[in-house]
Amino acid sequence: MFVSFEPDAAETVVFEFEGQKISAPRGASVAAALLASGRPSLRATPVSGAPRGPFCMMGACFDCLVQIDGVTVQACMTSVADGLVVQQVPRTMSETQSDHMNGDGGFVEHVK
Repeated sequence: MFVSFEPDAAETVVFEFEGQKISAPRGASVAAALLASGRPSLRATPVSGAPRGPFCMMGACFDCLVQIDGVTVQACMTSVADGLVVQQVPRTMSETQSDHMNGDGGFVEHVK
């Protein structure tokens, strides 16, 4: 079930995306925070370079892939936190990574 967040200055966290500081309500997903900050594209596909951004917002489409601490995760399934450093998934990848690609040119390492 979707939960709406009402921004509250006392409940705001600051994280970084591609070197820029972004404020967001505590508990919001990284994808929602980036969309709200005016960033509709979070990555480019490795094959064509086409922009990709959050689409389903429920973990099914994998279009919102980002890297956090060097691990590729779904932005829609990851909550923002103070000091989080988020980066775009590199467009080029190693042979090992390309062996683990899903059908649309993305790949995911599940984090517990």
